[in-house]
Amino acid sequence: MLVLEGIPLFLIEMAIGQKMRLGSLGVWNTIHPWLGGIGISSCVVTLFVALYYNVIITWVFFYLFNSIRLTADQLPWAHCPYDNGTAEAECNKASATVYFWYREALDASPSIDEPGVPRWWIVLYLLLAWIIVFFIVMKGIQSSGKVVYFTSLFPYAVLTIFFVRGITLPGSSDGILHMYKPKLEKLLDPTVWLDAATQVFYSFGLAFGSLIAFGSYNPPNNNCVRDVLLVSVCNALTAIYASVVIFSILGFKAYTMVENCIVKEIKVLALHHIGGFTLNSTADYYREQFPRLNGTAIAALNLTGCTMSRQLEEAAEGTGLAFIVFTQAILKLTPAPFWSIIFFLMLLSLGLGSQIGIMEGMLCTIFDIDFFKRLSKPVITGVVCTFCFFVGLIFTTGAGEYWLKMFDSFAGTIGLVVVALLEMIAVIYIYGHEKFTNDIYEMTGYRPGIYWQVTWRYVGPAIVTCILLSSLVFMLINPPMYGAWNADEGRVIKTPYPTWVLVIAVLMILAGVLPIPVVLLLRRFQCLAFDVDIHQGSIRRIETTVSTKEMMSDQDVLSPESAPPAPAQLVADAATKFTIGDFDNVESSEERPNKRLPAGIARSRPKK
Repeated sequence: MLVLEGIPLFLIEMAIGQKMRLGSLGVWNTIHPWLGGIGISSCVVTLFVALYYNVIITWVFFYLFNSIRLTADQLPWAHCPYDNGTAEAECNKASATVYFWYREALDASPSIDEPGVPRWWIVLYLLLAWIIVFFIVMKGIQSSGKVVYFTSLFPYAVLTIFFVRGITLPGSSDGILHMYKPKLEKLLDPTVWLDAATQVFYSFGLAFGSLIAFGSYNPPNNNCVRDVLLVSVCNALTAIYASVVIFSILGFKAYTMVENCIVKEIKVLALHHIGGFTLNSTADYYREQFPRLNGTAIAALNLTGCTMSRQLEEAAEGTGLAFIVFTQAILKLTPAPFWSIIFFLMLLSLGLGSQIGIMEGMLCTIFDIDFFKRLSKPVITGVVCTFCFFVGLIFTTGAGEYWLKMFDSFAGTIGLVVVALLEMIAVIYIYGHEKFTNDIYEMTGYRPGIYWQVTWRYVGPAIVTCILLSSLVFMLINPPMYGAWNADEGRVIKTPYPTWVLVIAVLMILAGVLPIPVVLLLRRFQCLAFDVDIHQGSIRRIETTVSTKEMMSDQDVLSPESAPPAPAQLVADAATKFTIGDFDNVESSEERPNKRLPAGIARSRPKK
């Protein structure tokens, strides 16, 4: 997925942004006005992702502040709370870390149908998260670029600390070997491929519009091919490095769980006088004798066998990996508060770094629209962050985690895949792969070879199309489900989404993809009297778009004579080209007497 889809699309977004000096909306309008909906869809999907992504940062803040212990050596999720001298029944049925996550942090409701009121502590942390995001991105790349130095480098320092500690722990080698153990049957699951594609999109920031925005900030002659390859290699190596660190810690956690499991099962076997076990039996004796025991007796006593593979298979994913499994492993490290603080500081820096990219892509699209040119970047950023905060209150209820998983499963996957597919089609087949190749050669001096041509024109679109279709079919055959917390049983139970939630999910998917055909049809049949003008300043600055023009000095300003045509004029010129063929030849007005554009769209053509 990385080589055949991720890297080729990465270069498409970076290069087209650098060439046209525009944000996502301006780029697709300039290529052809029928494609203007791609920029809108990208912005809508990015908005959905930004809504719930900051909620994860909110939870990180909650755990980070609860990790700061001035006097106590133990973390608050180390033990079950006591009520009248006895531990909470819900905590006894689950575990201290699971209880802390679902009851103390989320105060989870039994289902998505019963959300309850917003939890005030989560609301405060959500407000803090959006305030921090606002101050980071309010000045555009001028302010966020400085923060990225920290958010990019600090996680490497923490990963290295965990790596040195992790590989010295018992069971770490088992965890690392488990990571590289292939499970070929998983390749037949379409959702695995969808998850893999989505992971590539998130790790690179593809289809969010942020890479196009960042590309527009580059100098016109920047070697974007070198940047793409360098970032791709660093991204892959970082993913491998982080995986080794994580699975070494998970292996240690599984090792401790196996040791505790053996002690418990020895007591059960000794109590029932099975296999000659006594309370003084050793773990080695257990491992030797357990396979020889009667299977019926083992099943009757609900004994598991306490194997490393079983413990590693039960490792959680998603939010549970960070907030349950990893926090449980941290309890075994000394001093636990220190390891917890640096772990959640790392998650915070990673989360903020990703959120900066997401917000920059969305805000650049908004700010490049001429309608908003009278408003400053801080004002627009403040309005967007305030809107996101109030909408995000749904994630602060008892059903907040259920809503987050629903957003992640629907709004943040299908929409991204559709946008990515259409981006490749737009640049390679409409803008033209030869023209795009020449653009890269003019900017970098490098002409993309056979690898780029094959992946751009054939392999990449084919892979994305197959993933999209198979995932949609799989979702229709297998009704989507979510994990609801059952306090009586102390565990998560898979529950089908209610119909009204699925309706909302479908509406979110449609909101993310419908702008594409709507804009196409409106402009094809000349129903769109209002045209989206891209601010002139966005192309009269050599080094940037309008969203960061205040960073530029006077010598960076092009004179009116040397400035390229305005994007609005390019849109008007392209609007008369109604074939998906050669877009360089425009039919004359005599040949198309009935194809005049409305006054709101038409612009005078430059004199030749």
